[in-house]
Amino acid sequence: MQDNNERPDATQELPTTGQTAATAANVAATARRQPRALRSQGANAGQQASRMEHLQSILQRLPEQPGSYQYFDENGTVIYVGKAKNLKRRVASYFNRDHDSRKTAILVSKIYDIHYTVVKTEAEALLLENQLIKQFQPRYNVLLKDGKSYPSIAVTKEYLPRIFKTHHIDRRGATYFGPYSHLPTINGLLELFQNLYPLRRCHQPMTREGVQQGKYKPCLEYHLHNCMGPCTGQQSQEEYMEYINAAVRILRGDTADLRREMLSQMQQLAAEMRFEEAQLVKRRYDLITAHQEKSQVITSTGHNIDVFSIDDDERIAYINYLHVVKGAINQAFTFEYKKKLDETREELLVRGIMDMRDRWGSEAKEIVLPFPVELPLNDVEITIPMRGDKRQLLALSELNVKQYKVDRLKQQDKLNPEQKAVRLMKEIQNHLKLPTLPYQIECFDNSNISGTDAVAGCVVFKKCKPSKADYRKYNIKTVTGPDDYASMQEVVRRRYSRMMSEGTTLPDLIITDGGAGQMSVVRAVVEDELHLNIPIAGLAKDDRHRTHELLYGNPPLTIALKQDSALFRLLTQIQDEVHRYTITFHRDKRSKSQLRSELDTIPGIGPKTKQALLKAFKSVKRIRQASEQQLAEVIGAAKAKTLKSYFNE
Repeated sequence: MQDNNERPDATQELPTTGQTAATAANVAATARRQPRALRSQGANAGQQASRMEHLQSILQRLPEQPGSYQYFDENGTVIYVGKAKNLKRRVASYFNRDHDSRKTAILVSKIYDIHYTVVKTEAEALLLENQLIKQFQPRYNVLLKDGKSYPSIAVTKEYLPRIFKTHHIDRRGATYFGPYSHLPTINGLLELFQNLYPLRRCHQPMTREGVQQGKYKPCLEYHLHNCMGPCTGQQSQEEYMEYINAAVRILRGDTADLRREMLSQMQQLAAEMRFEEAQLVKRRYDLITAHQEKSQVITSTGHNIDVFSIDDDERIAYINYLHVVKGAINQAFTFEYKKKLDETREELLVRGIMDMRDRWGSEAKEIVLPFPVELPLNDVEITIPMRGDKRQLLALSELNVKQYKVDRLKQQDKLNPEQKAVRLMKEIQNHLKLPTLPYQIECFDNSNISGTDAVAGCVVFKKCKPSKADYRKYNIKTVTGPDDYASMQEVVRRRYSRMMSEGTTLPDLIITDGGAGQMSVVRAVVEDELHLNIPIAGLAKDDRHRTHELLYGNPPLTIALKQDSALFRLLTQIQDEVHRYTITFHRDKRSKSQLRSELDTIPGIGPKTKQALLKAFKSVKRIRQASEQQLAEVIGAAKAKTLKSYFNE
């Protein structure tokens, strides 16, 4: 290791990976010896120049060897830990170019000192980086979500051990299995142990001396036959420990060997005519068999396998871990990493593999992955299966991680609807490569019957929600006959010409209810006539008049979207809404037009008379069928005579 402040020319290589813990301790000690002058540097130009001069002096003497590097802020706190195949090239890349990522640029602006540790191989650099991240929890490194939110199963290290569910981890007092993200799994295991072995449930610490001296008294659980009273010597400590060891074997997934031993014991007891004891063993055998059948058997491979898969979004990476013991899934867990910089999926997956294997103490010699990565693990085979049982195993892991991601997003959407809207807008922006988030989306549709009563509608969505106050209806004025393209052009021209003259905020995205043809005529108005730079997309329907695909570009191309995704449902909602709005307007107009043709053209029949007639007779048909006397009772004899004469003629 090299201490840049005290020994600028000294370097030390790690001969073995076993020394990484000691090296991590040295780094921690160095972090506490940060110079006060650096800690007190301000943010003015002179101090920034001094900071960069100090950093450049470190960059010049960095070795071109594998190692781990640590960035410190002005307070001497480790804010980032990284690894490199070539320390000089990797660290210099942070300072020798402009960064596209705003997060990376912020990190560089906060670096006041750099320390590094030289090792022999890149694999050792990864191990050291992993230990330093766990030790310092740097602000800009991806960190595993706090596992305390998930319970584990604890087996205490007592004279008479207990097995229970807990969120608190204390390695000195117990052995832990988990954590378990699926609560029914952990509850099912505890229930299995209660049915298999009457283990003590009390919380009182017990010692060998206390049991021998008779300090303890049997509790209610003993009288309910849920415990065999090891605290009072009713059950020997040796027999009790046999129960504990059997439960631990189940937790480790060693049920196959345990069942074979039980079967042999059962047969031996039956041969000795000890049928009651054989029946007790058979009951336990059946319980373990039922439990094992709930575990999905994946492969007949005799050795243990670790399976990992990954899915991610802009902020979070989700990694699923399956631990397969002798063909059965013993552990299944999906965990999260919060992204801090521009970490790749490969980097995140490597971090997850190292963390999870260390956390569960896995020594599996084979790891199944969706793509190749470099791991600093000796005697471990990495498999990327294309077919067979292991491919099915990987598919199961991928299914779990995708489902977990969907569940988490649904939960977040319920807690924070604003976050869902932003996520959907980002999805649209990414799919269409838009320059800005589509905060305001407008969609057009028109409706007519053989060119009569032609109308159009515009619906507005703001932050992925309908903004009904901004909806607009349009009567087509300049188009004769059923010309949908010309009608669309008229409406778009009228809307955006007015918005430009009034200085109203223009939309971030225009969607037409139609395919390439509608997009083309709208583009001719928006871009060629009005010279506006507004992205234009189209929603095409299938033969059953359902939303089928999203089109974008010039010429229009189909944008691939999953039809069960939240984004596709949003686009379907937009198309259905503009269709509903326009059709409703068209029906209202056509209905009024039909009424006008019957009553509004009759001389002497004004609006009030028409209103009275419709109120009394409900429809024009009933008005026509009414007698003159019936009409006179509502509107008077003179108007009744005029109305009846009109209908008779």
